Amino acid sequence: MDIWKEYPLGDMIARYVMDNQTGQMGLILLPLSRVSSACEKKFKVDSLVQLKWIGDTYPGGFAHGHSMRGSGTVNALQFEDQYQIEQDGQLTVVTVFQSGEGGRIAHHLAWDPGYNVLESFTTVRNDGQSTLTAEMISSFSLTGLTPYAEDEAPETLILHRILSSWSAEGRLLSSRIEDLNLEPAWAPHAVRGLRFGQIGSMPVRDYFPAAFVEDTRAGVIWGVQLAHPASWQIELGRRDNALFLSGGLADREFGHWTKTIRPGEFFQTPSAYLTVAADNLDNTAARLTEIHKRSLLGGPETEENLPIIFNEFCTTWGSPSSENLYAIAERLRGKGIRYLVIDSGWYKSEGTNWFNGMGDWEVSKRDFPEGLGPTLEHIRQCGMIPGIWFEMEVCGTESAAFRLTDHLLKRDGIPITVGGRRFWDFRDPYVVSYLKEKVIDFLKDHGFGYLKVDYNDSLGIGCDGAESLGEGLREQMEAVQDFFRLIRKEVPGIVIENCASGGHRLEPSMLGLTSMSSFSDAHECEEIPIIAANMHRVILPRQNQIWAVLRQTDSLQRLAYSLSGTMLGRMCLSGDIHELDQEQWSLLDKAIAFYKKAVPVIKEGKSSRFGPAISSYRHPKGWQGIMRSSADESEILIVVHTFELEGKERVILPLPPVSGTYKTADLFTDQEIEMVLDRDQISISLDRSFAAISILLTL
Repeated sequence: MDIWKEYPLGDMIARYVMDNQTGQMGLILLPLSRVSSACEKKFKVDSLVQLKWIGDTYPGGFAHGHSMRGSGTVNALQFEDQYQIEQDGQLTVVTVFQSGEGGRIAHHLAWDPGYNVLESFTTVRNDGQSTLTAEMISSFSLTGLTPYAEDEAPETLILHRILSSWSAEGRLLSSRIEDLNLEPAWAPHAVRGLRFGQIGSMPVRDYFPAAFVEDTRAGVIWGVQLAHPASWQIELGRRDNALFLSGGLADREFGHWTKTIRPGEFFQTPSAYLTVAADNLDNTAARLTEIHKRSLLGGPETEENLPIIFNEFCTTWGSPSSENLYAIAERLRGKGIRYLVIDSGWYKSEGTNWFNGMGDWEVSKRDFPEGLGPTLEHIRQCGMIPGIWFEMEVCGTESAAFRLTDHLLKRDGIPITVGGRRFWDFRDPYVVSYLKEKVIDFLKDHGFGYLKVDYNDSLGIGCDGAESLGEGLREQMEAVQDFFRLIRKEVPGIVIENCASGGHRLEPSMLGLTSMSSFSDAHECEEIPIIAANMHRVILPRQNQIWAVLRQTDSLQRLAYSLSGTMLGRMCLSGDIHELDQEQWSLLDKAIAFYKKAVPVIKEGKSSRFGPAISSYRHPKGWQGIMRSSADESEILIVVHTFELEGKERVILPLPPVSGTYKTADLFTDQEIEMVLDRDQISISLDRSFAAISILLTL
């Protein structure tokens, strides 16, 4: 193995290596501070691009059916050139290969100064005379893990994945490589591999599209996050002493995907974001989420101060009306809440339900006899921006649109029906025209400043209309995202919330099209702060919208517990807001005031988690402490929640080593607490189960 070339990209080094025997080129990422620590390592270089054309040989080593990596297509890739492009301050390394009869493959690795992240994607152009059909194209592929051990690094490497399921998003799953049965065999013949991902149009089911490989001995972590709203995969494996890590679109075996590229045609994979750091998991994850800020530049001005949201769903439970919205708006007048969102049900016709009446999008004459106009004007008079809920991609069984089958997605020629939903085909001009009138013109005509886009089921393996079901799915989701872009163009300044039964779309490409996202459908349960904290590893807190559903029957302790959870992101209130008594409102006023003081560090900061691992989310035990410090560490937000405690706990959290001392700038809780603030740590006594405290420190 020879080092072909090295590129310093911020605090990282991209090292391109060439295998002397196979001629394959691979990519190794190193922290700049640890380049000299890398050792001589004998391994077969894994190709920078993983690609499989139909007709080429499948991989050997017992991989066929488990992986499409290392195919005959990859073995036949011919390295052609490598060059740099500098444009708009961004540096991109382009590595070009020739494949088959006229296939031109280019891997792009881009670095935007100011971010400790690299963007990786692959382009394919057919310069030949014959059609090429791919059944796998990777967005990224790393080789040589770990470069800090000559051997396979036994009992040293850990794969971190982030699990997700409805109302239980973000659980960290850390597995030793040996426990995944990824030790090499006695001879480098059999491929050891693990392929995981998600199938369908909810990209955050089962797993978040992210992975981290940690070398515990060297103290180095490699991280990746895929930006794709549909089926995806990540693969980790090996033949010899070095692991590979690759991923992108779900391939034919995993995601029912093939892509035909005709002569003269071009295809680009979704982007993957890569990083490497001599740091811990939380800080490495923060490097990846930093790149999400780029898409927020030039966003709606109203979002600059991270305003508070009130969403009436957990107040009316799908039955908003002019009457109850009038009462809610009056109660919220002057309370410092910026957005009042009308959630599902505003479109219900007589005899239908909110959960299966989507698609026709006509304002309910029963609940809004004068239309929405007077209600929206009253919301504005109360000092708030009105918002509205749509689930625009689907039609419910009780809508007329449900029967417009010529314009709905099909599989095997039959409309895809999932529960009580069917799905519009966004590749169809009729659908775009219809929804432009029903959604975009509706938003403009009524002067809405906030749009909540929900999505409550998945397309599964894909749909008709392309060369494969998986490609049909990819095309559909690309067209859906184009409609999001159209909304932003047609309604300048609109604030869009990304929701998919809560958190099923928390991936970078959807986050980049919206101002914020629903963190979960966990509305009133005790695991809310656990899930909210989990999100810090995958999305920016400024986009992390967290429910605090307040009930008339809640004790002050319960209210403080719920409200403190929202300090981990964006405060979204709901519940019995107009029925709270004076004492409850006083506590809520304090929470709102505290949140507004904490906005700068929520918006720009770095998070660390403290406390024991939580095994059961539904019956949590112990405690959790989240410390978020500003970039210059002049301000620190600490949010501590207790769960079921067996006795009194004394929590000690270390403070950053700074030249100076911290003082308490503000405190939010429901009763007096024992707290000692020293120069290098803060100590808090906890003796109540399911209680919370939020602390703001300044230097």
